[in-house]
Amino acid sequence: MTRFSKQTAEPDIELSIPLEKVCFIIMKAREFDAKDVETDTDPGSNPSDDREIDVLEDRADDPALEELAALISDLSIDEQIDLVALAWLGREEYPDDWESVRAEAARAHNEHTAAYLTGSPLLADHLSDGLSILGLSCSDYELQHL
Repeated sequence: MTRFSKQTAEPDIELSIPLEKVCFIIMKAREFDAKDVETDTDPGSNPSDDREIDVLEDRADDPALEELAALISDLSIDEQIDLVALAWLGREEYPDDWESVRAEAARAHNEHTAAYLTGSPLLADHLSDGLSILGLSCSDYELQHL
C-alpha cells in the first residue's frame, strides 16, 4: 500500500493500488481515448492500402478496450475502489477529501467497475487529475515507458 499526503507526498493518504498500476492504466486509457468513431463500415480491403487507418477507429471488438477492461477487472476490490475514487476526485465531483471520496466509491462498488470506468469519457485525464490532487504524478513512469 502506498501512503501520501496531498501537499507533501509524505505518508498520510493510503492508496491500495500501486502508483505504477494507475500509471499503466492511464497509458492504456489514453490509447483507447485516442480512438475516433468508426467510418469504414466495410473494412474488407487490404489494410496496407488503407494506411491501416482502421486501428484508430473505435470498434466493439477493440483490443485496446478489451485490454483496459481486463486490467481493471483483474484488480483487487480495494484497488478498483481506489481507481474509481481517483477518477471521481479528478472529475471534481467531490471535495479534495480522499477519505470521503474513497468511502463513497466503496459504497458504490459493484461487479461492473471495468465497464463503468471504460465507459467514462476522459478516464485517463480524470485519473491523472486525481493523482495530481493527491500530489502524485505519472511523469517519471511515462518517461521510462514511452
